Amino acid sequence: MKDVLVTGGAGFIGSNFVHHLVAHTDAHVTVLDALTYAGDRRSLAGLPENRLAFVRGDIADSALVDDLVAGADTVVHFAAESHNDNSLAEPRPFIDTNVVGTFTLLEAARRHDRRFHHISTDEVYGDLALDDPERFTEATPYNPSSPYSSTKAASDLLVRAWVRSFGLRATLSNCSNNYGPRQHVEKFIPRQITNILRGIRPKLYGRGLNVRDWIHVDDHSSAVLAIVERGRVGETYLIGADGERSNADVLADILRLMGRPDDAFDFVTDRAGHDLRYAIDWSKLRDELGWEPARRDFDAGLAATIEWYRANEDWWAGSKEATEAFYRSVEERHER
Repeated sequence: MKDVLVTGGAGFIGSNFVHHLVAHTDAHVTVLDALTYAGDRRSLAGLPENRLAFVRGDIADSALVDDLVAGADTVVHFAAESHNDNSLAEPRPFIDTNVVGTFTLLEAARRHDRRFHHISTDEVYGDLALDDPERFTEATPYNPSSPYSSTKAASDLLVRAWVRSFGLRATLSNCSNNYGPRQHVEKFIPRQITNILRGIRPKLYGRGLNVRDWIHVDDHSSAVLAIVERGRVGETYLIGADGERSNADVLADILRLMGRPDDAFDFVTDRAGHDLRYAIDWSKLRDELGWEPARRDFDAGLAATIEWYRANEDWWAGSKEATEAFYRSVEERHER
């Protein structure tokens, strides 16, 4: 890799990957990001100017995408609309970005014969029962539950079709829930942290029994780099860190680490189609590529994440009010 195009590189996972890529390779990185509400140029602060170029634009803009892909040897595709609640309120942007945008990138990568890696989610597999010992594997059938996960499933299938039909040199990865610095405050962990910092009681959907498989975003970045460098073309790799925890347990950890009583939160009506449990079997990634997560201590990672939000209020304060206004509107619709 000499010239890497990273789509969605100003978002949470994408920006952390850009930092990782600059730190661990000699590649020059071009970031393409539309800077929607979840993207922030400040997430790329501190990177050397001679290693990074930033382009603001839409991944569905075929002329722009073709020009940028032509100038790269590798495309790492993070860009996506990614919030379930938003997809329930307004599905169309998820079609435009996750499906049409991915198609546009695939066509450009095919024209210019570029290495392509597609970032996806474990949500494409639907969910597991809370008492089910099984985990998702690369062979698990797709069973998406929301407009968000359905559009990510569609984009995954497009990538697989372009590999088989056109010989595209592509790999895919489906990752469990990420946490860490630079995550938008609409997401579960930063929302709870910033609520407490603002003196707002955290909210928990349903009874908080839903289980997510948490991984630190730094581990996701290192896994993606391993796949881009050593993964077999046409293969899918699941990325996880054995981090299953219920939402109630995660909130309890946050309250404890921030010195709050364990009952200092409110239950709210569960959201529609809320998946019960995600769990990743990442043994293929370990066995084939020798990758292991380095940040398995969830308490330590969560404490560091809390401190990042405490120290960087200027980064998240501007989006906090709009996020809480959106959630209030969701709760009011549920009450009606």
